[in-house]
Amino acid sequence: MRQTGLAFLLLALWLAIAPAHASVANAPGANLEVSLVTYGPGETYWERFGHDAIEVRDTVSGEAVSFNYGVFDFNEANFFPNFARGRMHYLMDAAPTSLDESYYVEAGRSITRQPLALDANQAAALRDFLLWNLRPENAGYNYDYYADNCTTRVRDALNQALGGILATQMKARAGGMTYRQQTDRLMSGQPWLMLVLDLGLGPYADQPLDAWRESFLPEVLQSQLREVKVDDGHGGLRPLVIGEQLVSANRLDVPPTVPPDLRLPLALAGLLLAALLVLGRRHWPTGYALLGTIYLVAAGLVGIVLLALWTLTSHHSAWANANLLLFNPLAFLLLPTLWRARRGLAASRFIDGVIAIQLLACMVAVLLHLLPGTVQQNQPWLLFALPVWLALAWSLRHRR
Repeated sequence: MRQTGLAFLLLALWLAIAPAHASVANAPGANLEVSLVTYGPGETYWERFGHDAIEVRDTVSGEAVSFNYGVFDFNEANFFPNFARGRMHYLMDAAPTSLDESYYVEAGRSITRQPLALDANQAAALRDFLLWNLRPENAGYNYDYYADNCTTRVRDALNQALGGILATQMKARAGGMTYRQQTDRLMSGQPWLMLVLDLGLGPYADQPLDAWRESFLPEVLQSQLREVKVDDGHGGLRPLVIGEQLVSANRLDVPPTVPPDLRLPLALAGLLLAALLVLGRRHWPTGYALLGTIYLVAAGLVGIVLLALWTLTSHHSAWANANLLLFNPLAFLLLPTLWRARRGLAASRFIDGVIAIQLLACMVAVLLHLLPGTVQQNQPWLLFALPVWLALAWSLRHRR
């Protein structure tokens, strides 16, 4: 990705010093046509949310450049440690529209263009801002999945050019889903990754969203712009979106329109695991110990990760995660007792205390979920963990 970014920065330099012929860099605002270009979701996990760009076209010369904010570099120094800490460095880039479109057509991802009703001054101001933003000293930014990503940057640039109209109108409309729901919906094609993300999201992901904040997604921004009205120059209003053109149809699997309901699958999984633990305790002690070990090790490791996300990273969408009450390092303390239970020995008083604390933590998790107002929507994980912890509590304290 680094060579690509360098090439596009060279493109920006070329635009800035291009000779005085009609081009995107020096055309008068009256000759500029601005469009939002939306690309459908891709197959790779980091492409599942889709992508978009601002296209600026000189209607005289025909030159068209797409500006986007979605470049990152796996080869960047300390990329993965920074990613783990929530310090992701992204870049703005630009490319000829034809080059961008050829990539997405080849990948089978849809391309939709929405020409926008910007007047000459707004179009020129937006073009100038994008060229300024493309300079090497201005191109980088600290990426955030929900609050500051490649789509919110496009949205903010358009909002600035339009004098704040987008923010005013979109903040007045309620959004359709929460961050969690949108994430589960778009990642549902990769179920294990969807479950990991859902488990790791805290209450931040469940806050009600207005249309402005939900437009962190390209398809939502595309849809919301259809509802925006702007001054028509004669005292009236007209739609911001002049038209909509499907440049290339999607050839990939389309994400569902609603998120999957995880409550029943995880509840059944929790009940099945609890039943296997109870039956194994009575009829197959070694199998019981092995199955219990898998659960307790997984619960302890998940707890360490959730705690680290909260205390050591900038992933604020994972902070204060109530799933820590269900999965936490206390689970490691129960491992020796689990194997003693295989031989018919009950838990010690100390372990009785640990079990009581864990069951109390589960009760607190349920009570937190029942509080009025916006709370973390972790019902699926409550339904999964509660029967398992009850089965473990009974089996560890039961003398054969």
